[in-house]
Amino acid sequence: LSFAVPIEVAMKVKTDLQKYGKVSRGRLGVTIQGVNRELADSFGLKKPQGALVAAVEPRSPADKAGIKTGDIILAVDGREIENSIDLPRVIGESRPGTQVKLKVWRQGETKELSASLAEAPAEKLARADAPAKTKPSRLGLALRPLTEDERKQIETDGGLLVEQAEGPAARAGVQPGDVILALNNQPVNSVDQLRRLVDRSRGSVALLIQREGSKIYVPIRLS
Repeated sequence: LSFAVPIEVAMKVKTDLQKYGKVSRGRLGVTIQGVNRELADSFGLKKPQGALVAAVEPRSPADKAGIKTGDIILAVDGREIENSIDLPRVIGESRPGTQVKLKVWRQGETKELSASLAEAPAEKLARADAPAKTKPSRLGLALRPLTEDERKQIETDGGLLVEQAEGPAARAGVQPGDVILALNNQPVNSVDQLRRLVDRSRGSVALLIQREGSKIYVPIRLS
């Protein structure tokens, strides 16, 4: 209970309890994060806005609607998503089964998608011997490819394990034990491939990393 609950939220709870005997909230099935200036630049947005999709739950409403990791949700049924915290509130206010129209930003253009909401209902990477680590100097990361067992643990075909972080990457919050899955939405499978992508990049890049079961984007301003 809180004295700061908006009256419209309290009234919805009251109505749901009276009509259905429980409070039902819509669920889209995405993991999201905020969009700061560096991420906006990396994804080609004019200003920081929306909710960046870091992961899509398999067979969820978002998955069925065609939402992809790296999409930025800008609006739901015409209601603009200015900050990432707006999305759970807007989706949660809708009942399960509601059809919603989503405006997303993908690869430099907007797309319109439709999703039927579900009802809202709760890994660590093992270390293993591997080849010597290598460091793409502009990021400041010492990396190595994942072993076959490690790839099976986190269910990925590629990825690079961070063994040491310093410089721009460390300042951005990248930590040893993180797994780099993609750079600017391009999946990475080798240190050389990541180095080539970084060498072709200017300004800021967005790393998709997996950390103990969660996927997040980390913006890094290159030196």
